[in-house]
Amino acid sequence: MPQSFRCVAVSLVLTVSFLLVSSVELHAVNKDFHDAPDSTKQTKNPFENSPEAVTAGKPLYHLRCARCHGERGEGSGNIPPLRAHIIRQVTPGELFWFITKGDVKNEMPSWASLPAQQRWRIVTYLKALNGSSPAKASTPAPPPISTSKFNFPMPKAPFADFRTELTGTIHKITVADLPQPFATGSAENGPRMVARPKDAWPKAPAGFKVEQYATGLENPRLIRTAPNGDMFVAEMDPGRIRVFRGITNDGKAELMGTFASDLHEPYGIAFYPLGPNPQWLYIANTDAVVRFPYKNGDLKASGPPEKIADLPHSRGGHTTRDVRFSLDGKRMFVSVGSRSNVDDPDTTPSEKNRATILVFNPDGSNMQTFAYGIRNAGGGLEVHPKTGELWCSVNERDALGDNLVPDYITHVEEGGFYGWPWFYIGANEDPRHTNEQPALRSRVVLPDVLLQPHSASMQMTFYEGAQFPADYRGEIFAALHGSWNRTKRSGYKVVRLLLKNGQPTGEYEDFLTGFVVNDRIVWARPVGVAVARDGALLVSEDGNGTIWRVSYPGR
Repeated sequence: MPQSFRCVAVSLVLTVSFLLVSSVELHAVNKDFHDAPDSTKQTKNPFENSPEAVTAGKPLYHLRCARCHGERGEGSGNIPPLRAHIIRQVTPGELFWFITKGDVKNEMPSWASLPAQQRWRIVTYLKALNGSSPAKASTPAPPPISTSKFNFPMPKAPFADFRTELTGTIHKITVADLPQPFATGSAENGPRMVARPKDAWPKAPAGFKVEQYATGLENPRLIRTAPNGDMFVAEMDPGRIRVFRGITNDGKAELMGTFASDLHEPYGIAFYPLGPNPQWLYIANTDAVVRFPYKNGDLKASGPPEKIADLPHSRGGHTTRDVRFSLDGKRMFVSVGSRSNVDDPDTTPSEKNRATILVFNPDGSNMQTFAYGIRNAGGGLEVHPKTGELWCSVNERDALGDNLVPDYITHVEEGGFYGWPWFYIGANEDPRHTNEQPALRSRVVLPDVLLQPHSASMQMTFYEGAQFPADYRGEIFAALHGSWNRTKRSGYKVVRLLLKNGQPTGEYEDFLTGFVVNDRIVWARPVGVAVARDGALLVSEDGNGTIWRVSYPGR
């Protein structure tokens, strides 16, 4: 995966201001934004505050960037979003400098070949996406749906794509099914996001009902249920934690509030201590774990956040962090994804303490590594409600082909090594790190459930409700955000992992689908899953800012 702004829209020529600061090591730099020289902050955007430049920049952005970063800068799979805290913070000059310079090692090209006016218009549009321009970018309306035939052959089992990922379909991928690296090329195939088409609606199994619980959110991601039944949702880009309460007769939330704002890309949410009467609400920002005083029923934080622990956050790569507590309340788990696709952490300082699950005391002290070689479990951690086992949802690496490397969901062994970057899915060696760490081959822990490669598995949860049929009890739901590094689109759904006697069978079932229009167009990207107090399943999607409610009134 590209750790920086790969395929980013703005590709500006080198200017005098850039040439004057080309020797970065001799000048003060912005460590939070690719070591941009401080002097670049003085470079002015000639189209600043120009609605006309925003309008002109939109088609340029669509042509140059949307394929990877999404029509509204929401990101694609593991490609970082451009509607993000860091883009709001940096100046046009810093952005101008970085896009001109590029970062070839991290697969971000220099766009210096575009005329300067075009590049500045794209910068202006990019700033508009983040709310810093008088003209705001809007969600593209759903276009007329193409009826042209998708010219790829149907996928060969056990692999799948959007044409065979249908509600009720069961999948199982094993180590023996994996192809050789580079059996296909590496694709850049991010989706075109549109507003929900008029007749589109999520599809659940027979007997289930799907309703819109909340709409109009901005980048809603992880969802967690408070002990009193309130639903807390992280709006990552604007830095907010929303809270929802109750349900109306038509399936809508009765009340919505903002619990906290001005956070730094919040994602993970946890209540502490466990049980019916928590005293704290913990939030995993991209750079730190913070906590707020909390008691049941609070709709707004009663005080400022208290920093509990700093987290690795060198700019680039995976930005989501999740946080959970052990059942005895003595340990705090925090997942931190890699900065890069496959950089060697032994020789790359920015990978220090990344691609890991860290463990702390609840007060943030005594940080240790719980498990490592896990490329990105930042999308989801969970603790088994009965056994206390830690589980995680993992985005694996890219650029080895359409059907490598499978994402996965697994229980996590303390001290376990899961392969990244030298090996994948057991003892399979990454050809980009041949013979570098032979002693580690036998130590790689094999994950429990392999998912379709590039599906971008995010939040997971154990179903402990009483509303769904009995065979759902204790099983796992997970949201798959959807592919960008695959020729044939996959993911964009919620899956159910099948267990037998409490143990995963390796199989998973497509549970909630219908978000893909065709091979180019998508209208929703699931991220969060949580079980409401009444047993319904809530699903967030950040493509159009919606929370869906799946209930089971019966057949």
